[in-house]
Amino acid sequence: MKPLIERLRAIVGDDGVLTSGAALAAYEGDASQDRGAPTVVALPRNAAEVAEVVHVARQHSLPIVPRGAGTGLSGGAVAVEGGIVVATTRLNRIRRLDLANRLAVVEPGVVNAELTKTAAPHGLYYAPDPSSQPACTIGGNVAENAGGAHCLAHGVTTNHVLALEAVLIPTGQVVRVGGPAHDRPGYDLMGLLVGSEGTLAIVTEITVRLLARAEGVAAVLAAFDGVVPASEAVSAIIGQGIVPVALEMMDGMTTRAVAQGAPASLPEDAGAVLLIECEGLREELDDKDGPLATVQAICRAHGARDLRIALSESDRNALWKARKSARGALGTLAPNCYVHDGVVPRSKIPTLMARIEAVAAEFDVPIATYLHAGDGNVHPNVLFDARRPTEVRQASAAGEAILRACLDLGGVLSGEHGIGTEKQDYMSWALTTTDLRAQAHVKLAFDPDEQLNPRKLFPTPGFCGEVRGASRPPREPAAQR
Repeated sequence: MKPLIERLRAIVGDDGVLTSGAALAAYEGDASQDRGAPTVVALPRNAAEVAEVVHVARQHSLPIVPRGAGTGLSGGAVAVEGGIVVATTRLNRIRRLDLANRLAVVEPGVVNAELTKTAAPHGLYYAPDPSSQPACTIGGNVAENAGGAHCLAHGVTTNHVLALEAVLIPTGQVVRVGGPAHDRPGYDLMGLLVGSEGTLAIVTEITVRLLARAEGVAAVLAAFDGVVPASEAVSAIIGQGIVPVALEMMDGMTTRAVAQGAPASLPEDAGAVLLIECEGLREELDDKDGPLATVQAICRAHGARDLRIALSESDRNALWKARKSARGALGTLAPNCYVHDGVVPRSKIPTLMARIEAVAAEFDVPIATYLHAGDGNVHPNVLFDARRPTEVRQASAAGEAILRACLDLGGVLSGEHGIGTEKQDYMSWALTTTDLRAQAHVKLAFDPDEQLNPRKLFPTPGFCGEVRGASRPPREPAAQR
């Protein structure tokens, strides 16, 4: 252990190596329920130091676990097998703002909200906006292909990443993929790395696209008696050919929890609320036949009993602060929260919400749900007390039942949180063995010894090893050699 620590300190400095129990405890988990104690934490300052740390880990045969801000919700940054956690905390510079080409070059430890804050004086912003935006990092967003409330119109992280610099595990080589000009010929390696949950390479630099602020922006808060009419309004809005920049829903339980501390007054007696944001030219938003007016008319036609229009930036910010406080507000209802992020087709949202209510009754657990309704990405929050083993088991079983329901309805396990350790056991439900074996071959091509973020994604700990063994030609009998 001592030689390992000395080698790491020689690379990243004394203050870049954490070994005390108290320091390591802060890196044992992320925002999921899973935990794992690292052997040591290294905080490199540049790609060269990352490469050297990788080299040391290879020499000591230690797992390597990349980590951003630890806001992930699927256990992706948990050191399941111990090893070296490579934290990007000190890789936090915005290297360049290219205003002419509307792009930014950043290090992975840059906080999402800080990038938009830096670009704002120039009328630009970074579009992906997960609820953890004030704390999560661009590197973590790349690992999970994070989305956010505004991904309906603007897309998720992969739609905004132009190029990556990354350290490869077998060699410690620093490579660049993608580019600011246009897609490069050949395989889309950048697309492969985005969303790979830190299992293929360690990203050390990201070039992202910035968007221009719209001339006009308006938000609508619509209250309904229940999730069914609210869901029908969602389908009607999209069916009308309108694509709002955001189309969010909160059920009644979530709305009541948020209303207790929200700066915007929310209707506490609502069975569901929609938060809809439209943008465009000011005259479009003012047009009585424009998208904003059409959205209001559709909501009224589907039973909205309270409509509020937020035209000023301060009023819109108050509504968004309320929506993005949802998960934290649920902490007033129970000490622990088990959240999923399955996705179903928009038309199946009412069916899924009914299934969630049935699951809550079956397992006797409260479930509060908010969702990116425009693209069917649902966040059911199973509320429980981790000090009570029975509640822990019930919460886990309820979450599993909800994910099965998502798949039964033609959906997927995760829209933006990732698989990590949390949902790896369910991958065999969603993918065939052939599909999983193909993904294992990709993993082994980048990380043949499975040192990088091991025991993530795949349904069994030894899955990649089994695939590796099956891929090798059978040994000849001794008499034939």
